[in-house]
Amino acid sequence: MSAVIEPTPDLSATFPAWFNERQKAARELYESTPTPKRGDEEWRFANIKQLDFSAYAPSGFDGDATDMIARSVGVEAPLAKLVFINDTLVLSESNVPTGLICLPLAEALVSHSELVEKHFMQQETRLGSAKFSALHAASVINGLFVFVPDKLEVEGTIEVHHWISGENTLVFPHTLIVTGRHSKVRVVDMFRSANDSDSGLAIAFNDLSAGPGSKLDYVAIQALNEKSRMVQINETSADRDASTTGFILNTGSTWARNESLTRLEGPGSRSDMLSVSIPYQDQEYDQRTFQHHVSEGAYSDLLYKNSLYDESKTVFSGLIFVDEGAHHTDAYQTCRNLLMSDTCEANSMPGLEINADQVKCSHGSTSSQISDEEIFYLRARGIDPVRARQLIARGFSVEVVERLNDEAVESLVLQFIDEKFAKIATGGA
Repeated sequence: MSAVIEPTPDLSATFPAWFNERQKAARELYESTPTPKRGDEEWRFANIKQLDFSAYAPSGFDGDATDMIARSVGVEAPLAKLVFINDTLVLSESNVPTGLICLPLAEALVSHSELVEKHFMQQETRLGSAKFSALHAASVINGLFVFVPDKLEVEGTIEVHHWISGENTLVFPHTLIVTGRHSKVRVVDMFRSANDSDSGLAIAFNDLSAGPGSKLDYVAIQALNEKSRMVQINETSADRDASTTGFILNTGSTWARNESLTRLEGPGSRSDMLSVSIPYQDQEYDQRTFQHHVSEGAYSDLLYKNSLYDESKTVFSGLIFVDEGAHHTDAYQTCRNLLMSDTCEANSMPGLEINADQVKCSHGSTSSQISDEEIFYLRARGIDPVRARQLIARGFSVEVVERLNDEAVESLVLQFIDEKFAKIATGGA
């Protein structure tokens, strides 16, 4: 089903030897790995037809970037801003503190080669998209690299804008963040299309490595046009007493697949896995998660919320896995679906596998519609039924957004959420 995608332009003259060798091996792995098929457990309930990527090809950008740079607006006064169009860097602004390394990945591969090599795509992709992970590794040419040294707490937000421009354009955004001991950083990735007509494909990957006692917050906002598709793979590791927060917002694309794996590798480590998805019409969002408790005394909490309209569809499959010896684990997993029509479809498969003693683990999923009592309450206060339903759906999402604990980032996320609800209210116009 999935034809072999041609390699990206040869940049071996600028990249270190280890990276070129890694890309060559990844290309061979991609070509030898079978495409997921119906019947694979990792793709249960998935729309396998969406995996025909043969029409897409990488394409650089050498046009006028003025409009997309002007539209690359995120939080007020970001600490750093990078803008990519088709993986080509068109803007880099930075006011980072001394010691913090914040660079385009292509530059970091040259100037900090050993540091990148140590952390670049070290975990095994195990939630179904091993083939596409290999394709990403074989094709990635740029992205973001952040290294925060020990005891540096970075205030403010680093934001990255990834744009897809042109029909059938394929991009490979990559984000690699490493925090040292007792450090802190926050990064926001935004994925958007240059227009509403061109179909694009993003196969994105982000490595998050949180050192002992550090705090790492990562936010991904997927707002591609409704003709595009996306595969996003997230690999996170948390050392002793580290805290990581990963948040995903899905409002765009016709189909998106999110795979998020977190390894809690040290005692006292914590992971918060959060997501809000708002599909409408025939959009499909497919999310797979893995909370891997490697060490004892770690905490993880997952909260995913979906508000589904029209004939849209969501899939959630999550597993809390507790290793032998990971005693005193504290883990939670919740997926909630708000059904805004009689024709939408929500599939949820939460799971537990516990191999240790003295643990607290719970998992669950709910799917429900808005009750008549809630609508009546708002109508009694002069709010029309359509507006009432939108307010309830927004409030349903806000509970997750508030857990970001940063007013500027929360406002940015809510801006995208409100834009999606406004589009739904006007029938997509």
